[in-house]
Amino acid sequence: MGAKDQGADAVAVADRWQVVPRTLCFVTYGEEILLLKRAQHKRVYPGYYNGLGGHIERDEDPLRSAIREIREESGLEVTQVRYCGTTHIDAGQATGILLFIFTAVASSREVHSGDEGTLHWLRLTDVLRSIHSVEPELPLVEDLPLILPRIFEDGRIPFFAHVSYDDADRLRFRLAE
Repeated sequence: MGAKDQGADAVAVADRWQVVPRTLCFVTYGEEILLLKRAQHKRVYPGYYNGLGGHIERDEDPLRSAIREIREESGLEVTQVRYCGTTHIDAGQATGILLFIFTAVASSREVHSGDEGTLHWLRLTDVLRSIHSVEPELPLVEDLPLILPRIFEDGRIPFFAHVSYDDADRLRFRLAE
């Protein structure tokens, strides 16, 4: 079957839901996790902590994209890159996001921050404790309190989830069981 027979032409997908593929990566070094505190000038989640990641380029698979994004955003070389799950995000727009989530182990703690924000090595136990506390200390991107315990405490991976928002704009996170 050739490229034209794949059903990705404009006519075939005109009435179909489409998504932008992205990666999200959680890099560890010993007992620490590297989180990016988004720059205040960023449109999406300014001042919030998130993992590293970004858009998958046309010629990439999700694994290669994750490794590239880690290198671009931190300068780190990583090993033990592991697929953890996929989240399908519907934010109420014409196009959604398909997020491929990974973990990786850094070869060092030496990082460089860029335009995206500042990089912070935090004790993983402190991050998880903050998630479970009544008043979390860290401003985390809203789905991280659902994703990080699944990956680092429960170990129930890979997982598949659908994210959407209710009428009050509250996150709805549904796991495939």
